[in-house]
Amino acid sequence: MRPGRLASESDDYRRQRDELLKAEIALREQLETVAALRRQLPLDSDLPDYVFHEGPADLAQRGPIKEVRLSGLFHDPTKPLVMYQYMFGGAQNKPCRMCTMWVDGFNSVTHYLQETMNFAIIAQAGIRELREWGRRRNWHGLRLISSEGSEFKNALGFQNEGGRQWPGISVFVLSQDGSVKHFYSACAQMADHVNRGIDLLTPVWNLLDLTPYGRGEWMPRLEYSVETPSMAAPLSR
Repeated sequence: MRPGRLASESDDYRRQRDELLKAEIALREQLETVAALRRQLPLDSDLPDYVFHEGPADLAQRGPIKEVRLSGLFHDPTKPLVMYQYMFGGAQNKPCRMCTMWVDGFNSVTHYLQETMNFAIIAQAGIRELREWGRRRNWHGLRLISSEGSEFKNALGFQNEGGRQWPGISVFVLSQDGSVKHFYSACAQMADHVNRGIDLLTPVWNLLDLTPYGRGEWMPRLEYSVETPSMAAPLSR
């Protein structure tokens, strides 16, 4: 007996659930196909060795603040560098609540990530402001980097000249000659009117998709009370 198959379920439920299973298997196979295509991307795009700002690994310390180059973010040069493009700074006066949800999740799995990659959060906000927000969020496992004063986000298309920003993820590789190669970037906005480009990076949306109410109009908040209230009414489909 398959998990989740009930003796009391109707024939109509089983028919629709079997059709859904076929679609879920096809989706899984498509995800594998996309991942294979991604791995085939050529490493032929060089980047300048941008200068960023970083503080001590211990967020409780206020300084010293130092300059660090993009190539210097490869703590282990044999591993790729994955950077989350956090929307904070520029025209984004407050931390993005969606980005914050993603980064909260990254913080809880950083010890797993460190085994296979160099990982950092990069924001246009000043490093002291970013670190203060990190302290409030208890992001003690993450490397927080400020790109303030550099063209890094503009060059990668995550910020325009007016300071408007977009959330996303970028992956880099350090070549043997010390140059940094851009491997892959993805944005939440995949194309005009096509969003949800990085939803797989957080479990929240995917768990909501499992419920009979779906995502509805729910949006994350920056602050929650200690005791999270339950939903007063079901979300609309």
